Amino acid sequence: MKKPLHISKLAPKSTSKEITPAQGSLSLEVEKDVGGIGMGVLSDGTPYLNQRGLAVLCGVQNAHIGTISSQWGDAEQKPRITAIKDILKKSGPVPLAAHIEIPHNGRVQYCYPADVCLAVLEYYAFDAGVNNQPEARDNFRLLAGSKLREMIYSQVGYDPNGTIPDVFKAWHDRLALNYQSAPKGFFHVFNEASTIYYELIQAGAHIDSKTVIDISIGIPWSAYWVANKLDEVYGLRQKYPHRYPDDHPQAKSNPHESWCYPLEALGRYRQWLQDDYIEGGKFSNYLIGKVKRGDLPPSVAQLAIKAMVPPQLPAK
Repeated sequence: MKKPLHISKLAPKSTSKEITPAQGSLSLEVEKDVGGIGMGVLSDGTPYLNQRGLAVLCGVQNAHIGTISSQWGDAEQKPRITAIKDILKKSGPVPLAAHIEIPHNGRVQYCYPADVCLAVLEYYAFDAGVNNQPEARDNFRLLAGSKLREMIYSQVGYDPNGTIPDVFKAWHDRLALNYQSAPKGFFHVFNEASTIYYELIQAGAHIDSKTVIDISIGIPWSAYWVANKLDEVYGLRQKYPHRYPDDHPQAKSNPHESWCYPLEALGRYRQWLQDDYIEGGKFSNYLIGKVKRGDLPPSVAQLAIKAMVPPQLPAK
């Protein structure tokens, strides 16, 4: 499937508060640029994209989004504006303006609330006739419903429930239990998987007892080790006691016996990880499988794959 997103906690429903172009009582709670797409959250909890970000998602020029804003309040509505407003009416009131203007750091930010973004995205995906955009269609399928709001909240690190979750907690808790558990002169896959865990967290993944990516790495790496008789090359691998935090169901069987490998094989492992696991498709297949099981949002998988898997050159 095409990866349309450049950007690569359940959001609350939209309020019925009317949106006007300039709402002086609002400010930017948090903002972030993700892959060239500006996004953030207003002080009332409204998630938004900036004008350029919405244009990229829709696969259109920035000026087209600006025209939608400028024509929003016209007495005689253009068909495009009518179609977008009809989409908005299906889920709630139509705002008085397409965007909110927020002064910030000496500039005016044009903030398009997530509901407006989805309506514009749906229009360019299915209702624009000859101007339908494949990028808009693909992105709408990824971000429909509450997914766009969830993605914005996740990317900027905002919790709509008013608490600040520690997105690194589950990973950190396992690190604290296992970072010194392999014997001297050996490495284990869990510690070597830290970069991949970090990229998943940065992409918005919720790391918990269901996301144990080191197992998805360890099983094929163990098979590769045996198939290539690497004990004869680097020395015998050993078992070490691996433990899970108490809030993981796996903790009932602590300690788990897990393989660790001679440090002399670390270079071979890292080459295998890059060539076979990441670029060879195993990483992508793992994430796709989690999406199918409902353990991972599609947008998070797309972002993680984009961050970790280099684009492939077309075959000549």
